[in-house]
Amino acid sequence: MSQRQVLQVFEQYQRARTHFVQAVAELSARPQNIGTLRDAGVMSLLRPLLLDVVPTIQQTAALALGRLANYNDDLAEAVVKGDILPQLVCSLSEQNRFYKKAAAFVLRAVGKHSPQLAQAVVECGALEALAVCLEDFDPGVKEAAAWALGYIAQHNAELSQAVVDAGAVPLLVLCIQEPEIALKRIAASTLSDISKHSPELAQTVVDAGAIAFLAQMILNPDAKLKRQVLSALSQIAKHSVDLAELVVEAEIFPVVLTCLKDSDEYVKKNGATLIREIAKHSPELSQFIVNAGGVAAVIDCIGSCKGTVRLPGIMMLGYVAAHSENLSMAVIVSKGIPPLCACLIEEHEDHIKAAAAWALGQIGRHTPEHARAVAVTNVLSTLLSMYMDIRSSEDLQLKAKRALKNILQKCTDLPALEALLHDAPPNIMKHIVGQFSKVLPHDSKARRLFVITGGLKKVQEIKAEPGSLLQEYINTINNCFPEEIVRYYSPGYSEMLLERVENYQPVL
Repeated sequence: MSQRQVLQVFEQYQRARTHFVQAVAELSARPQNIGTLRDAGVMSLLRPLLLDVVPTIQQTAALALGRLANYNDDLAEAVVKGDILPQLVCSLSEQNRFYKKAAAFVLRAVGKHSPQLAQAVVECGALEALAVCLEDFDPGVKEAAAWALGYIAQHNAELSQAVVDAGAVPLLVLCIQEPEIALKRIAASTLSDISKHSPELAQTVVDAGAIAFLAQMILNPDAKLKRQVLSALSQIAKHSVDLAELVVEAEIFPVVLTCLKDSDEYVKKNGATLIREIAKHSPELSQFIVNAGGVAAVIDCIGSCKGTVRLPGIMMLGYVAAHSENLSMAVIVSKGIPPLCACLIEEHEDHIKAAAAWALGQIGRHTPEHARAVAVTNVLSTLLSMYMDIRSSEDLQLKAKRALKNILQKCTDLPALEALLHDAPPNIMKHIVGQFSKVLPHDSKARRLFVITGGLKKVQEIKAEPGSLLQEYINTINNCFPEEIVRYYSPGYSEMLLERVENYQPVL
């Protein structure tokens, strides 16, 4: 047998391996093929190809494994059990950039499914190898590594801490300064995933100098990058007053307000979320946002969009209003109540309605003036019907009830109160009648109106437990009117008069 014939055998073997691994990589890109590939034992066949002498075969084998592991957690589990991860990690530092990208893809695909699978990636020493890849000259390798680290960090604080301990944070901060937009996006996303779990992890990101670089990118024209930047700043700001103040000190206002007018819905939502996370902490931070025009901008944003994009803005208004009478008045003066009422009526999702109800309750709970501003929009009857509607979620019913109580306990707008008199259940009726008992003794015009509109008649129809608070309120109201008027509007009085007419013997 000649030398050429011998070498031909090897060439055929190489061509066969190349053909096989390329075909598997292509097949694994389609979900309908996954089950068949798994049943045919594809994992055990791909594993030795990761150590193949031909680099393209190694890379394609890694790509195929990544696609399989990405599909579901069972296949990702098979990669772990097949002892494939240690091989990938060993090769990460030695191989070329194409292999590094494919290997990082496998690690990401395994780690994304669950904390347990992410822990398996950590235990095989992948984090240190991925951190080294963040320093690679090739932006694609950095991007793949940052992506894998983000998928591991997203699960919980322990895994996120492991990413921090591997030294990834300063390198990620360097990555957001690179010129490539895709790398900036993934690095910002990973910093967001690290920051979200605890104040300590967020502080680590802050200590690495991330805030200043993130803040500079708020005006970047790339919408996907803006989403990630706003998300990362939100995850830092949400934990404490100190962290929120550090974000504010990076001079994100009034720049961040432009995001509320962005054409990208997620940029709008993440911008509103960032403002909400700052506003919730203290009256001082809320006042700063008001002074920067933040409340008016959020109100415009709520009015111009629909669905879950509205949610963070709704909650932000609630947080601002909750802090103090003055801040609540700032929301009222900026015409914040009508769009919140619109959300209650227009939205289909109960959790958005519940947030709007809560926000209205926070606005109206301070003084009679605040309560009146909410009550004159006729929203109280909407809140009442949502509370009483059996189709409303438990959370919506609870938020609507609390909002009603908050507003009613301060409300002195009698027409708004009277609109509820005929439908309210006893636990709400108590608050309505209580308000009448406070106003009527001091207002003669209101007493006259109360009789004319049928309010007094309705109060006489209420069945209250003797000695209860509700009965006390009713007695207080009745004491505001002559006895014969009260008796005239009491149930059964007209029948008693008719009976007296029937029984009356005329004197001839």
